[in-house]
Amino acid sequence: MIHLKSTTEIEKIRASCRIAADAMARVQKAVVPGIATSELNAIADNYIRSQGAVASALGYRGYPASICVSINEVVVHGIPGGQLLANGDIVAVDIAVKKDGFHGDMNVSFPVGDISEVADDLLSTTRESMEIGIGACLSGNRLGDVGFAIQDFVEKRGFSIVREFCGHGIGHDFHEEPQLMHFGTPNTGRRLQPGIVFTVEPMVNEGSPDVRVLDDNWTAITNDGRLSAQFEHTVAVTADGPEVLSRFEDLPF
Repeated sequence: MIHLKSTTEIEKIRASCRIAADAMARVQKAVVPGIATSELNAIADNYIRSQGAVASALGYRGYPASICVSINEVVVHGIPGGQLLANGDIVAVDIAVKKDGFHGDMNVSFPVGDISEVADDLLSTTRESMEIGIGACLSGNRLGDVGFAIQDFVEKRGFSIVREFCGHGIGHDFHEEPQLMHFGTPNTGRRLQPGIVFTVEPMVNEGSPDVRVLDDNWTAITNDGRLSAQFEHTVAVTADGPEVLSRFEDLPF
């Protein structure tokens, strides 16, 4: 069942998103060749705790870290550890925060040093596909309209959409209804209405859309070993159009 959020609830989600975004800004400054992904996790976790909040991911279904750090062929749910970032990598950082009973969620893919032309194209395509999806989050549209808009753009750019993972409702719970697939058929699926809050978070692969999950039961990688990128925002459907709750004028995300 979908819980339509009140204005008060939406503002609480936005407040959690603000902490996530500020944590992301601190992580961004540390994304340089030679840093361990565990250090990025510590930077985010320390800031989140300093704000009286908790990392939504920590302990969620047994997940062992506070953020996800997914490098190159890792699609989602990369577990921070001893791996060092290297020049030419791309790294997706997923930060979700719970404060005062409500969650906020976002993901940004960063270049590490100098990256290849195809990696740069993948990043820009993925970010733009998220923006196109957000733009389709209009009251009266359907979930399939949003998914199709993302898929159509990505595939016309020569990349592919991951189908195994999706966007999700968010609020009191980290993952709620509805699920948003980042592919689809226009005029199908749940009709959007004011009060629906969910994430738009396309995962875009350089090559095949196929993925597999490693033995840790979390880390998903591309089957062909080629690059993957992701961007994510938390979005509220309103009568006046989509409102991005995890975007702030003083931050670049």
